[in-house]
Amino acid sequence: MPLISGPPPKPGDLIEFIRPFYQHWGIYVGDGYVVHLTDQEGWSSFSSAFGGTAVVRKDRLENVANGCSYRVNNKYDQKMIPYPPEEVIKAALDLVGQTMNYSVTSANCEHFATELRYGRCISEQVVQAATYAAVGGAALASLIAVFSILRSKRQNQ
Repeated sequence: MPLISGPPPKPGDLIEFIRPFYQHWGIYVGDGYVVHLTDQEGWSSFSSAFGGTAVVRKDRLENVANGCSYRVNNKYDQKMIPYPPEEVIKAALDLVGQTMNYSVTSANCEHFATELRYGRCISEQVVQAATYAAVGGAALASLIAVFSILRSKRQNQ
């Protein structure tokens, strides 16, 4: 049974599904349903991580959660004015069944959901992943430099 943290969703809310290694996003459209950009099976967009296409689906919230926890996360409401819920819902439902281009860096499920709610494609998880990669790369380069220096010192002794 999926776990919801925080308040129950209201129509037009961004829903964040907590997956291992990433988050999946959708728009709550009411009556227990969410519209989301996903693979053909409807579980997540992760299987399309290398690009290609994905489909817009309307699925039961608990089916999208698939045992994972989820929450309402209208995280940009303090920075941007969301569209009225009825506009978000209509726009989301109008896209159901359409196949769309998918890119983990520029057209993923979070971009899809934030564009519907705010009119802007935003994905913080892409920014966070790039930051982690940069920090990890810098740390790896530092370790290599330290080992090279230590090896050099040993060889000179």
